[in-house]
Amino acid sequence: MKTRKADVIVIGAGTAGLAAWHAVRDAGHRALLVDHGPLGTTCARVGCMPSKAALYAGRRFATANTLGHWDVAMQARVRDRLWREVRSLRDDLAGGTADTTRTVLGRNLVTGGARFVAPNAIEVAGVRLEAGGFVVATGSHPVVPPALARYGTSVARGILTTDSLFSLTRLPKSLGLLGLGAIGIELGLAMTRLGVRVVAVEQAPWPAGIADSVIARRAIEAFGSELDMSLGQEGEVTRDGTQFRLAIGNSTHRVERVLAALGRKPNLDSLDLDRAGVEWDGDDDAPIDPRTLRLGRSTIFVAGDANGDRSLQHEAVDEGRIAAHQALALVRGQALKRPRRRTPMSIVFSDPDIAQIGMRHDDVHRDRVVVGTGSGDHNGRSKIIGAQGNLVRVYADRRDGTLLGASLVSVQGEHLAHLLASAIDQKLTVDRMLAMPFYHPSVEEMLQTALKDAKKRME
Repeated sequence: MKTRKADVIVIGAGTAGLAAWHAVRDAGHRALLVDHGPLGTTCARVGCMPSKAALYAGRRFATANTLGHWDVAMQARVRDRLWREVRSLRDDLAGGTADTTRTVLGRNLVTGGARFVAPNAIEVAGVRLEAGGFVVATGSHPVVPPALARYGTSVARGILTTDSLFSLTRLPKSLGLLGLGAIGIELGLAMTRLGVRVVAVEQAPWPAGIADSVIARRAIEAFGSELDMSLGQEGEVTRDGTQFRLAIGNSTHRVERVLAALGRKPNLDSLDLDRAGVEWDGDDDAPIDPRTLRLGRSTIFVAGDANGDRSLQHEAVDEGRIAAHQALALVRGQALKRPRRRTPMSIVFSDPDIAQIGMRHDDVHRDRVVVGTGSGDHNGRSKIIGAQGNLVRVYADRRDGTLLGASLVSVQGEHLAHLLASAIDQKLTVDRMLAMPFYHPSVEEMLQTALKDAKKRME
């Protein structure tokens, strides 16, 4: 059997894997990258980029609908054209990423499925690859419970997932949506704004993983008129001829297709990790140290969606680099590090956007933390653009006013989220933030109001 050697081998050519490979090469070490295909990151192929394209298409369609009456045939033609644009943009983004990967890596890209055959070796398409350290960045796949999987997950007849939705050449007239997490609510809103009748159900009491109940209630108010949402309930799906029945409580809905947006599971099962000395039965979460990203006591470091911790693109970049440097430390015989992570930030581009930054509300202790609120009801810019439902809540240390976290639902919320993430990352205080300029009229003045409210509560 042919053997190739490297200092570090990266498995998976997604965002985390590419970041890891570049980090190893930038450090002056030999690196190989293994991927079974298709190339192109999850973000570009089936994740955050096509979902944003669908949301933009939905906004255009909904806006056009307010300008005049269309007949049904015209609506269908416009919707089909917009959906073709979404799919075309997705193909361009994924294809460009794949082409760049091939060009940059050259012979350092090994195509095929990888499985461990020893703690220091994997086998790929009949070739043995050896290294002192490994970065596993194999991504994740959609969760499809057995009750749904029995109907199949093919685009032609089965249950849709977030991986297969963008393979549809034409949108259905009606859609049952299981799951209203971040991706679920984005896609649900995109579909309903594109004229698809959507019926959605979520087991959690709040949508989009929101931890702050005040923000959650405002989000429900914002989207309740657009999206038929049933929260805190379960849905049961049965086939009805060529369509499906979705039962929620005492109501039953007949829909053309069902989209399962029930989360994702790390792709670790096919790697034969036991051959690498990893003690794991595959049922529970893999034994990954969240600080070092090390898998058990092995030579493997797990990054990106594969570790199931912070499944976001910018976090995948960070984890890819961290995992690469940890693997290199192992190769050099050095101690592993516990690097400081950037302030957590998640944004749902739901328009109005939902965002959570830094400390989550479920970690807020009222004896040590104050909560300041700013509302679009009292914000001039929000009133002008018809967004009185905007709401931002900041969490600050009661003793010294250091900003710890925030939650919001707001038009242009993505910009507020970045501003808050920068402030929290730099450990700015309420007073320091209030000393900064706030332009008038702007949505950002809502943050100024929230900071003043937090200061008043501190006093």
